[in-house]
Amino acid sequence: MPETPAKNEAIGKNLTIDGNRLWNSLMDMAKIGPGIAGGNNRQTLTDEDAQGRDLFKRWCEAAGMSVGVDAMGTMFATRPGTDPQARPVYIGSHLDTQPTGGKFDGVLGVLAGLEVVRSLNDLDIKTKHAIVVTNWANEEGARFAPAMLASGVFAGMHDLDYAYGRTDTAGKTYGDELKRIGWLGEEEVGARKMHAYFEYHIEQGPILEAQDKQIGVVTHCQGLWWLEVTLTGKEAHTGSTPMAMRVNAGLAAARILEKVQDVAMANQPGAVAGVGQMIFSPNSRNVLPGKVVFTIDLRTPSQEKLDGMRAIFEKEIPNIAAELGVGCTIEAIGHFDPVTFDPVLVGRVRDAAEKLGYSHMDIISGAGHDACWAAQVAPSTMIFCPCVDGLSHNEAEDISPEWAAAGCNVLLHAVLETAEIVE
Repeated sequence: MPETPAKNEAIGKNLTIDGNRLWNSLMDMAKIGPGIAGGNNRQTLTDEDAQGRDLFKRWCEAAGMSVGVDAMGTMFATRPGTDPQARPVYIGSHLDTQPTGGKFDGVLGVLAGLEVVRSLNDLDIKTKHAIVVTNWANEEGARFAPAMLASGVFAGMHDLDYAYGRTDTAGKTYGDELKRIGWLGEEEVGARKMHAYFEYHIEQGPILEAQDKQIGVVTHCQGLWWLEVTLTGKEAHTGSTPMAMRVNAGLAAARILEKVQDVAMANQPGAVAGVGQMIFSPNSRNVLPGKVVFTIDLRTPSQEKLDGMRAIFEKEIPNIAAELGVGCTIEAIGHFDPVTFDPVLVGRVRDAAEKLGYSHMDIISGAGHDACWAAQVAPSTMIFCPCVDGLSHNEAEDISPEWAAAGCNVLLHAVLETAEIVE
């Protein structure tokens, strides 16, 4: 990352975004794909996702940006810089949500990027580097695993055919659904080159609120493995099959869940593991399951612990299943190593928070983000906003307008330091 020209040191404290406009944009986007309890259900490549994309595109074009789309459906809205040869500064996150998601996870980062551009337009500020606001497709992975799929293809971690072949629970493929909603772009995935990448996101944890900090300066992101376990037993009547004659995939799953907890606790501090989804088949109350499928989500910022925990699971889970006569397969369906964000960009975020008078602290991201893959191809960093009770992936997810604006102001200043104001 090149040093910032001295003239950018003069960016004043009074340079701020329009907090009301940012909040109103968040609330307008939340009207698309409303949930059943105050949040949102705008899963990737659904009709609701398409409607959210349409609104975002209209807003970007009204702000004078051109919008490109790549072959994974990721949207890139560009505000030109004065130097066409200078690589753009990217600001990104995602508009897709969990099935019972909140109004801010991902959306805050995309619309904060838009607000940065709108504010620069209001103030007639030009930058040497173009600024590109990005809506990455399928960050959540709720419908098509793995998470961060489009940014993963962009960074060369997955190939396009693999991504297009991912299926949802109804057997529909990513490629077919991308065509169906009309957002299959022509741009080659990963062809764009970045000068730097910034991502603004709610913390999705309780630390900032508990510490009474307005800004999280994200220095690292935990590594992750998603291990999909498939257990094969024998369907049988729960009332008439003797206990000693059962091949019970459900019992194997229960014992494996205990092992997941034990392994995570043995790797404290700084490691987590759990199971959030489990599918029984045939899922009838009086039939022992013939098949159980679930995913172990394990995370830690330590590469040694990440590799060690995975090795334990892959060794011991088949043994647990075998003791009960249950078949077992394990497939890794999601992964990234721990990420260290660019120290120059991290420093700019920290300096912006200091200059603007916001309380702040360094923090490690417990969740995965598109920035984890962007960091493989360009200098990258993140900014965190507190969220009430640390609640996320939940319709009750909440932040305050003041929190949203504070982080967006830090984003504005850090981006300007990097994109270089032209006087």
